[in-house]
Amino acid sequence: VQLQASGGGLVQAGGSLRLSCAASGLTLSRYHMGWFRQAPGKEREFVAAISRDGGITDYADSVRGRSTLSRDNAKNTVYLQMNSLKSEDTAVYYCAADPSIGPNRGSKKYDYWGQGTQVTVSS
Repeated sequence: VQLQASGGGLVQAGGSLRLSCAASGLTLSRYHMGWFRQAPGKEREFVAAISRDGGITDYADSVRGRSTLSRDNAKNTVYLQMNSLKSEDTAVYYCAADPSIGPNRGSKKYDYWGQGTQVTVSS
C-alpha cells in the first residue's frame, strides 16, 4: 500500500496550491481519506477529511472556507485545494486512509499514511 502526496511547494501568502494524494495497492473507495499537517515544533493536526463516496467533508476551523477536499475514486486520487494561503499554513501535509466508520478527525483512525509534501507560504 502506498499513498503518494504531491503538489506542495513555495507560494506567496494569498496564493493557492492543490495537493494530490495518489493511492496504490488499495481500493480508495473503501476508505475515508484525510489530510493532516505538521509544522515545525508542533504536533500533527487534522486539516480535512472526506467520506468514501465524497458525500461528506469535514474541515478544521483553520482551513474551512479556504479549502476544498475532493476525490476521484476512479483515479484512486484525493485532492486538497487550498486558497488564500497564510504563513500559518506552512507545514508538511500528509494524506491518510481510514477504513473505519467516519470520516474522522483522529489520526489513530487512519491505517495508511503518505510520506508528506511540504507547503511553505511566504509572507
